[in-house]
Amino acid sequence: MEKKFLGFGLGLRTDHFQYVIDHRPDVDWFEIVSENFMVSGGKPHYFLDLIKEQYPIVMHGVSMSIGTTDPLNWHYLKELKKLANKVQPQWLSDHLCWTGLNGVNSHDLLPLPYTNETIKHISERVEQVQDFLGRQILLENVSSYLSYNVSEMSEWEFLSLIAKQADCKILLDINNIYVSARNHGFDPLDYLKGMDKARIQQFHLAGHSDFGDYVIDTHDHDVIDPVWNLFGEAWERFGPISTMIERDDNIPPFEDLEKELTIARETAATRMSSH
Repeated sequence: MEKKFLGFGLGLRTDHFQYVIDHRPDVDWFEIVSENFMVSGGKPHYFLDLIKEQYPIVMHGVSMSIGTTDPLNWHYLKELKKLANKVQPQWLSDHLCWTGLNGVNSHDLLPLPYTNETIKHISERVEQVQDFLGRQILLENVSSYLSYNVSEMSEWEFLSLIAKQADCKILLDINNIYVSARNHGFDPLDYLKGMDKARIQQFHLAGHSDFGDYVIDTHDHDVIDPVWNLFGEAWERFGPISTMIERDDNIPPFEDLEKELTIARETAATRMSSH
């Protein structure tokens, strides 16, 4: 997969379908949550068909559960492949996590122990998924609130080694780095320094809830200044990377998200010109 720069995009949410069709906003691309469209027909597909005629689309999943010890969910992967064949996304992604065990979905993105054994397990599964889908996938770093005593390395080493071993790409969530850094007491810049520039295909930006002693990735607030600063650092380090803003709750008018997208563009432009 060549590194394609799509520009600055937004997560496509139901609340904004009609606005996007009516106003053709100045957004470079949209990311859809794959599972929202893994149904046959209906309004979501009607709107998506119209929007994908006008904008590049990226698919982002939450249910692959690449890190579980359950067998790969082939029914899910068949539905995902069917959707990808229909949408023809620029690329598709999911999370470096596990979401359930023994067929039970926790509907949460659960962290993994950072060990060589886990790297081998996940890399083999990613290779199978990529072979089946006929395309490279992106794996996203999740925010975490606990760590494992058995971990043998940092999260950024773990993510980098999986991407290299499985030959997949990385969706680097800047907000998740900030959240995990706060929760676990590491320097977020160390995370950026530990990443292989060639593997980074996309950035996520989002808001979170700050409870003082800990931070939770809730996607229901505006992006905060420290996350914008970290995004600037990432842009300076990795160069132009397709960037989008996620908002999943407390969803504001579309124009408010466009204002945030303007901040992303301006931050990127400032960091590029400082080179």
